[in-house]
Amino acid sequence: MTDSHPTLHIDLASPVPVYRQIARGLRILLVEGNLAPGHRLPTIRDLAMDLGVHRNTVAEAYRLLADEGWIELRRRRGATVLDRPLPSPGPDAGDRWIRRLNELIAEALTQGLEPGFLAAALRRAAGSIENVIPDTRREQP
Repeated sequence: MTDSHPTLHIDLASPVPVYRQIARGLRILLVEGNLAPGHRLPTIRDLAMDLGVHRNTVAEAYRLLADEGWIELRRRRGATVLDRPLPSPGPDAGDRWIRRLNELIAEALTQGLEPGFLAAALRRAAGSIENVIPDTRREQP
């Protein structure tokens, strides 16, 4: 993204498809409030050039975010951030999230990351979540 926009990072060597990496990066910026409702995202062409990927890759990421209700896509107007309320979680959302978190922790440990490093990273992430999203329905796992 350009200097006036937060930066996205992608890893072309990652097994995660690039369009998913782009969507995840933008989702993080959206959740953290770095991209406010009404903000216009870079054009598909501009972001593709900035990231060195094909336009269809960025278009797929934008479509994914549009399907999730984060952005509105309009021909000749581009992508605009929407005011998206937090959804209500499904009955097994917490269990699925914990499984995914455990998978990420196991993957990090198999890559040689120290448990202390992971614990510190999780504490930082938890602190930033509480500062960004006021959670009136917080549940303990």
